[in-house]
Amino acid sequence: MTSVEGDEARKTADAVARRSYGKLVAFLAARTRNVAAAEDALAEAFASALVDWPANGCPKNPEGWLLTVARRKLIDSVRRRQTGEAASTQLQILAEGLEDAAAQAEREMQIPDKRLALLFACAHPAIEAGIRAPLMLQVVLGLDGETIASAFLISPAAMRKRLSRAKEKIQQAGIPFSVPEREELPQRLDTVLDAIYAAFAEGWTDASGTDSMRRNLTDEALFLARLVVELLPQEAEALGLLALMLHAEARRPARRNAAGEYVPLAEQDPQLWNAQMIDEAEGVLYRASALGAIGRYQLEAALQSAHAYRRRTGCNNWAEVVQFYDALAAITDSPVVAINRALAIAELHGPQAAAEAIKDIATDDRLTEYQPYWAARAELLSKTGAYEEARRAYEMAIGLEREPTVRAFLQKRQAALPR
Repeated sequence: MTSVEGDEARKTADAVARRSYGKLVAFLAARTRNVAAAEDALAEAFASALVDWPANGCPKNPEGWLLTVARRKLIDSVRRRQTGEAASTQLQILAEGLEDAAAQAEREMQIPDKRLALLFACAHPAIEAGIRAPLMLQVVLGLDGETIASAFLISPAAMRKRLSRAKEKIQQAGIPFSVPEREELPQRLDTVLDAIYAAFAEGWTDASGTDSMRRNLTDEALFLARLVVELLPQEAEALGLLALMLHAEARRPARRNAAGEYVPLAEQDPQLWNAQMIDEAEGVLYRASALGAIGRYQLEAALQSAHAYRRRTGCNNWAEVVQFYDALAAITDSPVVAINRALAIAELHGPQAAAEAIKDIATDDRLTEYQPYWAARAELLSKTGAYEEARRAYEMAIGLEREPTVRAFLQKRQAALPR
């Protein structure tokens, strides 16, 4: 075996992992609902590939090769764990089912795509809401627990434990690997989309762009969003989410200045935004609007599109931004929407009007530890001349902010207040 052959085998294995990891896990786990066992069997198959492929050459159908090896590993694993007549019967059913399916996949050089069913299993109501996004990232994309833990700012041990519990829940509760019926689909799909967006938002909080694991999280979430759109091309909200994420990611180059300091949206140079990504977002949003089923993610994407107007014309479009926030407020009753709406009103009608708009949510308990509320409140108070109140609001925002560059930005704003 030469080093060239070894490199070629690794490149092929990496490409297959990126393209088909979730497809293989979903296929292997669909019958047993044992996600952990499917992952272990696939990991062993990849390890075998790195020994076999450099010596014997990469197979024509690497996914089929991996599936065949993983199937044998999975059956061996079940055989080691279970004994007795009932176990023997179960093992035979499992072996025959996987063998027939694997043989068919080898013949057709195509593995049935059950990734969408796997996403719905990960987002099942029985799974704890906070672990759905990390679970998707691991079982559909193959991210290791340590990487996910780092991205979500949780200790690796705690993340491993939570992921393990979630996988046990899938098996013990008999959560089906299936796409819900049409009447159940909208509600369940919302859960899948929310989990994908949660993964994206976690990566997006890295405003400095220095944490590679969290930065990569946005790429992985975009991959999942594209996957859902590919598998459900007529679902308007799936398209809306993808458009929203593309618009947000397009602005990443402008979120820091040359000195590495955080730059808020209103002060960013729109010429630094990724024009190609914005064009893609606009095309996806147009596809969503043509389906005639408006929803939250489409409205949020349309809102980002209104901000992108500044790149095309050099002018802000605050009137349209406020209109979209009005629509979002009507369907979400979200205090976060109310905060952002107030900031847009400040740009359109002045800080006093914004202060009135935000007054009604000041007693909302959900905002007590929500940093953007205190940052927005501080900004609006400073514009109305209430400097001491603004100073205290900035103090709260600074204490709640975990991103160093944003914290430094808030401290700079606070220090600039007149005394």
